[in-house]
Amino acid sequence: MEERQALKAITVLLRASQSIQDVVKHEVAEYGLNPTEFSVLELLYHKGDQPIQTIGKKVLLTSGSMTYIIDRLETKGYLMRKACPSDRRVTYAALTKHGTELMERIFPAHEQRMNELFDGLTLDETIHQLKTVGKRAEASKNFN
Repeated sequence: MEERQALKAITVLLRASQSIQDVVKHEVAEYGLNPTEFSVLELLYHKGDQPIQTIGKKVLLTSGSMTYIIDRLETKGYLMRKACPSDRRVTYAALTKHGTELMERIFPAHEQRMNELFDGLTLDETIHQLKTVGKRAEASKNFN
């Protein structure tokens, strides 16, 4: 019976994740963005300039996709590439003034919407439990 509950929990988790992604997709589309573009802008907005090579890992993108997203955001005027002064092999992505203004305008409403989705939940416990499941899944990747 416990195994069936685990399978049910996985189904519920995946459906909840998809529903949240749908909310974000609809929300950011109003600003001409897709969820991946928004996640890159959000990362830069909160963490500052980031090496392009590390952004993909943080927002779960392949390097090829990352280049495409960076190009699109640069074309839209939301970010720019900056050379690293100490290592010419590293290029940073940085928000432009236009990108910062956009995030200052749209992020508070996004944050409020996400807070509403999680209203009434014990978030510390939920986050801890989800991390535990994620770490177990990561550890089980070696299907030997």
